[in-house]
Amino acid sequence: MFKKCLHITFLIALPLFCFSQNEQQFDSTNIPEIDSLRHQLIIAKSDSIRMMTMERMGYFYEHVNIDSSLYYLNEALNIAKQQSYTQAEARTLATLSGLMEHQGKYAEAFELLFTSLKIAEENNTAFDIARANRRISGIYYELQNYPKAITYLLKALPVDAENNYDDKVAIDRYALADAYEKINKLDSATFYLNLAIEQKHLLKGLMQYVYEIDGHIKQKGGNYEQAMLSYRKGFNEAQLNSDLISSSQMCADFSMLYKKLGVNDSAIYYALKGFNYGKEVSYKKGIMLNGNLLAELYDSTQPSLALQYYKVAIAAKDSLYGVNSLQTIENLIAGEEAKRKELENAKTAYQNKLKLYGLLTGLAVLLIVAFILYRNNRQKQKANMLLQHQKQKIEQQKEKVESTLLELKSTQAQLIQSEKMASLGELTAGIAHEIQNPLNFVNNFSDVNKELLSELKEEIKKGNYGEVQSIAKDVIDNEEKINCHGKRADSIVKGMLQHSRASSGQKELTDINALTDEYLRLAYHGLRAKDKSFNAEIKTEFDSSLGKINVVPQDIGRVILNLINNAFYAVGEKEKENLNAYQPTVIVRTKRNNGKVEISVIDNGNGIPDSIREKIFQPFFTTKPTGQGTGLGLSLAYDIVKAHGGEVKVQSKEGEGSEFIVQLPVNA
Repeated sequence: MFKKCLHITFLIALPLFCFSQNEQQFDSTNIPEIDSLRHQLIIAKSDSIRMMTMERMGYFYEHVNIDSSLYYLNEALNIAKQQSYTQAEARTLATLSGLMEHQGKYAEAFELLFTSLKIAEENNTAFDIARANRRISGIYYELQNYPKAITYLLKALPVDAENNYDDKVAIDRYALADAYEKINKLDSATFYLNLAIEQKHLLKGLMQYVYEIDGHIKQKGGNYEQAMLSYRKGFNEAQLNSDLISSSQMCADFSMLYKKLGVNDSAIYYALKGFNYGKEVSYKKGIMLNGNLLAELYDSTQPSLALQYYKVAIAAKDSLYGVNSLQTIENLIAGEEAKRKELENAKTAYQNKLKLYGLLTGLAVLLIVAFILYRNNRQKQKANMLLQHQKQKIEQQKEKVESTLLELKSTQAQLIQSEKMASLGELTAGIAHEIQNPLNFVNNFSDVNKELLSELKEEIKKGNYGEVQSIAKDVIDNEEKINCHGKRADSIVKGMLQHSRASSGQKELTDINALTDEYLRLAYHGLRAKDKSFNAEIKTEFDSSLGKINVVPQDIGRVILNLINNAFYAVGEKEKENLNAYQPTVIVRTKRNNGKVEISVIDNGNGIPDSIREKIFQPFFTTKPTGQGTGLGLSLAYDIVKAHGGEVKVQSKEGEGSEFIVQLPVNA
């Protein structure tokens, strides 16, 4: 208890000391970058320089003067559109979206960002693709849709990493830490935060956010003293960077922590500062957070002042999230009360009428029931006589059905045995044919080697060592071919063992979207590891409402992996034809359709000719060159899906591509 009191005393004293050292007035004219950019704008001689300068000025004004930022960014955007500077247009749209976001205009911000992303993807500019995804994530974060925010950050991170945008990688990491902290995945949050802190030299002007996240994590862990120190570091960084937005938010963090500790004076002090910072830059989230805190803190001491702050906070929240204003809500409640009373009066009158109608209806029902009982009694007597007659007929038919069933069972057993023998014969013939081919090569090259070795002995006796070396080289070459075809036979046998092996896996509830995404990435990275030159555009269209179904995940994973590998092979082969404007593309889609879960793998390769489409699921049938496929992959996939009660369909157009569809029952 004594230790806890010391901690609280430390937390109370800390801000008084730090504010005396770091308090400063925000003034955009004190920012050296803006002074330099103003000078560049005055001496600019071309539209492109003026546009870039105004875009940078809009960026620096974003956190200190919304109106100035909006003016410069719109001017830059107009020049970009007039001069068809598409890359500059994409970047300016992304920056402009930040202003819309801070003002709570999320719909406008989304529209700007998706336009920016479309332009960036059309021009294949990695920097702008990653930036748009990162900012879309930011809006989902503000709307408290943290899983969606994480999804878009995980799209931005690999693009930044692949293109060595180290400073953006650092931003992606601290943003992931922030989103994971909000959904209480503190291990993931700490992991990404530590990675971001290792790159803090790349986060100049942004460390206030890193320290704020660190404070949230420590506060949730119950370490209030360390949380306060992290908030303090973040606030000092915000002051140094003239960032009123993060200053407003961190004041709310301070206030909430002091409120939790019961130190209301300090809580009010910070909430007031945060509220004023928010008003200065029209940061509605800061106004809402700090206004709500002030309303709660003043509620017991100054109710009228608490009501004022509550109304301001409600107005800010209404602007941000589409909630009606306080007066509208009060009018709505009053209207609903009046409607409720009116409805109760009408309900009472209606119930009185119902009672009268009920009595009349009851009497009518009694008469009808009496009539029906009389009629049913007469019909029952007739039905009993008819039933006895039908019962005799049913007994006779039952005897005939039982006799027929015995005959059908006997015939069925014979048909099953016949089908098994036919399938076994077909499979045996296939195995024999596939294995005989490499064995013929092995035997032929062995015979040739015997003859060559005999010649070798004779040449050694003659001392003709030049010919000896030539014959030895031929023997070695033949041995390599024997080894190659031996491995071919071995792969066929292993494939057959895998094909015939019964699954030992247990069915379990499985997230098909997650499983499909996992094996898609496994297939792509596996192929990239073998062939660095391979590249293809991958699109995923996952149905988020799919839910989980009961399958053996390892077996269904093998099916998905096989189909995706085939798709990559198809687009890779077509790319080798060097067609103009050809972009290898593989689309993986999941959806519900008529009570079934569908997994589709679509490619824009050369397609499957009609002449061989019926053969693709047969064992050993393959269109790949010798040594690149055993022809057992699709056959194995077909058997696995059938074992789950599903089916595999294929749609293909020669020269344009193919689509394989796996259908699984929901209750598989």
